[in-house]
Amino acid sequence: MPVWLITALMLICSNIFMTFAWYGHLRSLENKPWFIAAIISWAIAFGEYMIQVPANRIGFTKLSLGELKIMQEAITLMVFVPFSIFFMHQPMKLDYLWACLCVLGAVFFIFRNA
Repeated sequence: MPVWLITALMLICSNIFMTFAWYGHLRSLENKPWFIAAIISWAIAFGEYMIQVPANRIGFTKLSLGELKIMQEAITLMVFVPFSIFFMHQPMKLDYLWACLCVLGAVFFIFRNA
């Protein structure tokens, strides 16, 4: 399996953890004190870091730092939009499309000479 694919799959997994750590408490722990939400979020974030750190180390063997960062940003948006719509019940916005197009532009410029 190519390094970029292993890295992307690991970053997708870590992003799922990250998104729930950052935003999941807004729905699932809304009636709990903030410090309870913070402790639970930190526990979830630990799982995210246990995947994200090796993903970046593996990716950096073949990808540049800029390529890793832009891959991360594209994956973040790819994970956040469905999370926002399906888990947080936020309305679908055309702005998500525009944001995706902007990130695709960044992906193009970072990877065009690869």
